Amino acid sequence: MYAIVEIAGKQYKVQEQQKLYVPRLANDIDTDVTFDRVLLVSGDSGIQVGAPTVADASVTARVLDHVKADKVIVFKKKRRKRYRVKNGHRQPYTQIEVGGISLKAKKKQKAKKTASAEKAQPEAEASDES
Repeated sequence: MYAIVEIAGKQYKVQEQQKLYVPRLANDIDTDVTFDRVLLVSGDSGIQVGAPTVADASVTARVLDHVKADKVIVFKKKRRKRYRVKNGHRQPYTQIEVGGISLKAKKKQKAKKTASAEKAQPEAEASDES
C-alpha cells in the first residue's frame, strides 16, 4: 500500500515504515504528525485518486530528527571590478518515519444515499397510484 501526500507544498510517495526527509516541520522530536492532504491511495481495493484530495484519507508519521543538508557554497564575482561575495547555505529538513496510511470507510455517505433512495421510492409509488 502506498500513497502520494502533499507535505509543505511538495509531493511525496510514501509507504508504511519508510523514512524520508521533508522540509522543516514545527513539531518536536518523537511526536506524531498527521498529513490530511492525500492526493492518491493505492491499496488492496485499487487506486483512489482525489479531486484534489482523497476524502477521509490520512497518513500518520513520527518525527525522528531535525537535520540540515550539506553546505552549498554560493560564490558571486564580477571580473575586473574587485567584487567577490562568498556565502554558504544549509537547508533545514525534518526526518520522519511513516507509521500508517488510513482510509476510512464512507459509511455516512452510503447511509445518506439509502435514506434519499427510500424517500424517492414513496414519492414514485404515490405517483403510480394516481
